[in-house]
Formats: sequence, C-alpha cells, structure tokens
Amino acid sequence: MQTLTANPLALTVAETPTDIWNDSCAVDELEYAVGFGAVGATANPTIVVDNWRKDPERWAARVRELAAEQPHASERELAWAIVAEMSVRAAPLLLPAFEASGGRAGRLSMQTDPTLFRDAPAMVTQAYGFTQLAPNIVVKFPTTAAGLAAMEEATYRGISINATVSFSVAQAVAAAEAVQRGIDRRQAEGQPTADMGPVITIMMGRIEDWLRVVAERDGTILDPAALAWSGVAVFKRAYG
Repeated sequence: MQTLTANPLALTVAETPTDIWNDSCAVDELEYAVGFGAVGATANPTIVVDNWRKDPERWAARVRELAAEQPHASERELAWAIVAEMSVRAAPLLLPAFEASGGRAGRLSMQTDPTLFRDAPAMVTQAYGFTQLAPNIVVKFPTTAAGLAAMEEATYRGISINATVSFSVAQAVAAAEAVQRGIDRRQAEGQPTADMGPVITIMMGRIEDWLRVVAERDGTILDPAALAWSGVAVFKRAYG
C-alpha cells in the first residue's frame, strides 16, 4: 500500500517519534489509516456499534446467523461475538507493523466488558479469550481498583494490556506499577516478556471535557487556551 508522505499524519510519523492509532476497527477506515502510517487501532464497544450502524443489514444478518447457530446464547454473548468478528477482520491489517516491531506496535486494542469493572477475575478471563483471536491483540482494562488487579494478573499471564479510563497522573503511575509487578512475576518464573506491548493511556480529551463542565458549573473564568492544554499538562507530568 502506498504511503502518501505529503499527508500531515504521515509527516508526523516520519519526522517525529510518534505512533498513530486509528480510533476505529472498520476495515476501510483502518486500511486508509495504515496507508498513512498508523500502527494501531481500537475495537471498543462504542466503536463496534458505530461500525454496525454503517452497515446494519450485514451485521443484523450475521447476528441472526449466530443466534441460529447458538440457540442458547444470550444477547450479551451474541454482542461480544460480533465484537470478536469485527476484530478478527481488522487485526490482520496491523500484522506487518506488529511483526516489524517485535510486538511493540501493530496491535488491535479490544476492551473488556465495561460492566465487569469491579470483577478482576472476569476481566482477565475475557482478556484471555480476546488473545486467542489474533496474535496482535492488546486488551483494555479500566484503571479502577479491580482493573489494576486485573492488569497485573493479565500481564503475568503474558497478555499485553492497555490501561484505559485513565485521566490522572496517579492512575497512570498505578497502572504502570501494576504492569511492572506482572512482568516481574513472569520473569521470576523464566517466562518471556520481550514480545509484550503494554500501553498506559491517558485520555487527554476527556480531561478537557470534564474541566469544561466543572468550569461552567462553578462559574470559573479561564484563559481560552487553558482547557486545551490541561490534558497535555497531565500527560507530560505522567510521562516524567
């Protein structure tokens, strides 16, 4: 696939130490993004719903087929089967970057069921299932108390994690520490870690969104540029 280097995203990738991830697992969108240098993508539940809405006839027909094949499956199980199918279609597009980087890039990020945010064992079980779909899966866990426990256990089991629902320096540090504990446990048992690609996400845009709500609620007058740089400030401090 030809990369168009005149595109700003492609220039960013070529000229700075930046990795671009596509915020969708839709095949057409991902093909386009990979052409401009993207080395990651996301398949969380809301994105899967967006993909469904773009091609409702196809996916409605497919879920009816799955329901006929699995007559005892619940609506939840059928929904996650669709998530899996969309992910299996998208993950191969990132395999070249995955193989070239030794697992440090080229991953599709799948999210554990948001309703399990207090259930660490259930999240780890679901994450293990995700890793069986493709070799280049990274699994999103929420940076909650249970999510941190799940991150450590999943890392120990060789699952690459992506800490999400993460907005603060404290959360980023806690997630990194959980991953490190999992890596240390693996290494103590002689298990490999070199091909793992854990990610700590800081949701910079959501920080700005929330501070805007707080400022309006409290009648706080801010410099127009302050909110736009709030997430960047958190990110810089966490990185340091």
